[in-house]
This record gives sequence, C-alpha cells and structure tokens, in this order.
Amino acid sequence: MSTVSYYTAEGLKKLREELDYLKTVMRPKASQDIADARDKGDLSENAEYDAAKEAQGMLEMRIAKLEEVHANARLIDETHLDLSKVLVLSNVKIKNQANGMEMKYTLVAESEADLKTGKISVTSPIGKGLLGKSIGEVAEINVPNGVLKFEILEISRD
Repeated sequence: MSTVSYYTAEGLKKLREELDYLKTVMRPKASQDIADARDKGDLSENAEYDAAKEAQGMLEMRIAKLEEVHANARLIDETHLDLSKVLVLSNVKIKNQANGMEMKYTLVAESEADLKTGKISVTSPIGKGLLGKSIGEVAEINVPNGVLKFEILEISRD
C-alpha cells in the first residue's frame, strides 16, 4: 500500500529531475553496458554481463520506486497554512530550556529533511513535538535520553 508524501515545490522538482535522469541517461547507459558485455563472448561465463544485468535490475527497481513516490506526491499549498502555529514549512526558532541554547529549524517533509541545512522532518521526534505549538509555548519532547523542553521563540515562513 502506497502512502501519500508531501513535498515543497523544490522537493518535488528534485524528485522529478532524479526520475528523469534515471530514465533518460542511466537507463540507456545500462542497456549499452549489457550490449557491450554481450559482445565479449560466451554469456555463461561472462561476469561482466551478469554484473550489467544486475545493475540494470537495480536501476529499474529504483525507477519503479521513484515513480510510485511521484505518483503519490502532493504539493504543499502554503497559502492555506496557519502562520501562528508550527506547521510543515515553518521556520522555527527554539530555545532549549536546559542549557539556554537557541536553534533555528525548518520543518519539512521526511523526504526533504537535511540536518546540515537546518531542515528537520515533521515525523522526527523534535518535529512531532513542535507541530501545532505557538510562540511562547513549551514543547516537551521525548527522546532516547529523556525529555527535552524547547520554548518556541519565533515562527516564520520564507
């Protein structure tokens, strides 16, 4: 059973670009690799041919998976989002009440999460704990090390 995934316009564009690249560049390359290996002689003892066929199978599985994800992808309509609460696509500035450290994150769909750029998934423990909170509220988030308390300082959108 496939699940619906929510994407920003940027995330959906990246998904389409990867799918297009795999279909238009990598698929013909895989076919050519198989043809080149086939030309080298006896297929029963041709490890290069076997490897090329296996690589093609893996590529086709990846394409099928991305096509399924793309078919179930939904674009997030930012015009209908409540700006007073933390929701997907919110930029949130939070303060850890234990050590006073301030952090800024953008909540995104799971497929677009990238901690290096400050994008955390709405399905992560911190993301789930922040969802629906307003400025001034304290989010108590259960993590493996215990409970973290974050105060919501700012909520914005780009």
